Amino acid sequence: MKSMMKKAMALMLALLMVAGLAACGSDAGEASKAPEGSNAVESTSGGENTTPGSSDEEVTLKWAVWDINLTTYYQPLIDAYVADHPNVKIEMVDLGSSDYQNALITQLTGDADLDVVCVKDIPGYANLVKGGYLSDLSGEGIDAALYGGTIEQITVDGKYYALPFRSDHWVVYYNKDLFDAAGVEYPTNDMTIAQYDELARKVTSGTGADKVYGSHFHTWRSAPSLFAVLDGKNTVVDGSYDFMKSTYEWVLAEQNDGICQDYGTLKATSTHYSGVFFNNQVAMMNMGSWFIPTQIEKVKSGESLATNWGIVKYPHPDGVAAGTTLGTITSVAVNAASEKQAAALDFVKFVGGEAGAEIIAKTGTFPAIKSDAVLDELAKMDGFPTDEASKEALSTTQVYLEMPMHDKAADIEGVLNEAHDGIMTGAMTIDEGIQKMNDEVSALLG
Repeated sequence: MKSMMKKAMALMLALLMVAGLAACGSDAGEASKAPEGSNAVESTSGGENTTPGSSDEEVTLKWAVWDINLTTYYQPLIDAYVADHPNVKIEMVDLGSSDYQNALITQLTGDADLDVVCVKDIPGYANLVKGGYLSDLSGEGIDAALYGGTIEQITVDGKYYALPFRSDHWVVYYNKDLFDAAGVEYPTNDMTIAQYDELARKVTSGTGADKVYGSHFHTWRSAPSLFAVLDGKNTVVDGSYDFMKSTYEWVLAEQNDGICQDYGTLKATSTHYSGVFFNNQVAMMNMGSWFIPTQIEKVKSGESLATNWGIVKYPHPDGVAAGTTLGTITSVAVNAASEKQAAALDFVKFVGGEAGAEIIAKTGTFPAIKSDAVLDELAKMDGFPTDEASKEALSTTQVYLEMPMHDKAADIEGVLNEAHDGIMTGAMTIDEGIQKMNDEVSALLG
């Protein structure tokens, strides 16, 4: 009798286990379905699934982004990933661009089940790390050397929590026709700042409406002042800014000598940097690589008269390697609260890796990794200058972030911008402006 009871109990337990497994399988399948009307895209991740050991179960990853309809590289990245991972679905969640970082934190602190997130800027990254919203990527076998020094600059206490996938850096645009007319040799990919200034003075000519300016500094603080951080010894969040004095002296000397346009006039008239380059008013202009696709497009449409143009690497201080420049990054990260860590990490490594970089480059956008294959893709853009120097200028040696990692970056930026405006308009002397920076940023740092 006891033997029969044991057998019956064992049978009941087996039936209950089978039912439980069936229910779990059903729940997982339902959870992975994308809602109707979403822009989810199917893909598979092989072994990167929510259930360990399963290779055929569907996984849905929700990816927080901005401006889906205006961004050319999201869908190609998804399509390529899907092709190799037919069991993974990628569902983009558009949080808009105007207040993206605040919207993202609201989502992450609420009930949203985001798995992968785009990180728009360094202040936003600092807040996400401080809040513990991002998974640590530093032990995941990523080759930090591929990213031109930017990984090290977003490392906090030996760890980093995002992978750069976009990175624009500053170069020098120049008008070949204006150099030819002046009988001056073109700028090169290895110029010191002093050589850049000398070249700008040589190519400056004319007066009034026919004036050609040798150089151009846009009204952003970064355009002139960040030449001061290219030696890697200082940053704009240190709290002491005496090191900027020689840079401001150089830029104001060019302004006073008519080598570049007047800052106050540019600001009062809201003159855009693109206009002065399009209209053959400046021979050289330091600006970010983001302007390349715009210049190409405007030459084709006839809006840019600077049809014979090229780019070279940023000028550098004495003793600093050519190819040292400034840049900005956009990153991708894994939500620390995601229940799909392995699958999310796999997608993040793809987007921020070499394969993702080549896909991004094909859309005319500058990825964070500048491998030979990526540089070839960028140089293939229809309308990109055909000279070798321009292609070479796409590569970098060291990229310093315009605004380094700091939890008070936004407040520091406000102080620096105000002092910069005072210096450039003559409302403050250089010494007065730098003293304002020193006093007010030191107070912020406490």
